[in-house]
Amino acid sequence: MPLPFLTADRAYEAAEDVPLPFDDRDRWRRPYRPGPCRVGVAAILLLLASYVLFAAVIIALTGTLTESGVVFGIALAVIAAALRMLRMGVWVSVRGLRRVGFLGTRTVAWDRIVTVRTVQQPVRWLGLPRTVQGQALTLVRQGRAPEDEKPLLTTHNADFLARPEAFDRAADTIEAWAAEARR
Repeated sequence: MPLPFLTADRAYEAAEDVPLPFDDRDRWRRPYRPGPCRVGVAAILLLLASYVLFAAVIIALTGTLTESGVVFGIALAVIAAALRMLRMGVWVSVRGLRRVGFLGTRTVAWDRIVTVRTVQQPVRWLGLPRTVQGQALTLVRQGRAPEDEKPLLTTHNADFLARPEAFDRAADTIEAWAAEARR
């Protein structure tokens, strides 16, 4: 019995010229993968949330519904925090550059950006007050001093800690988006 969907000898349908999902430049995309630190913390938070949800079910069966509702609300808050942590980072599209933080999101249109460049400077280690020497991808906006802006990416944040080649690829990609948008 022939299985044509498993063989490589079928004809290529050139008429289907549908763009791939990553070709849609209007969608916001993160030009790098989240780092293992960020993914690990989010996974631990989601595991904790599963235990809290299980506790909410046990409380609902044995206790009052208000107590169960409070515990269920705590679980939803932990899930929301884990998902927001995974969403954090720098996103790009044809409309501009978006920096997603834990509590807020800031979008800058490409025409308001003067330059995006990688510089060698002291950077925060995992966002803590301690600084170490590293690289940072900085953004300079029109009407603002370069010192006023926080770095977009650093070699020592949760996405690129101990992954310098991933930082270089991400910084090059964002710099290429900025150069293409300025043309």
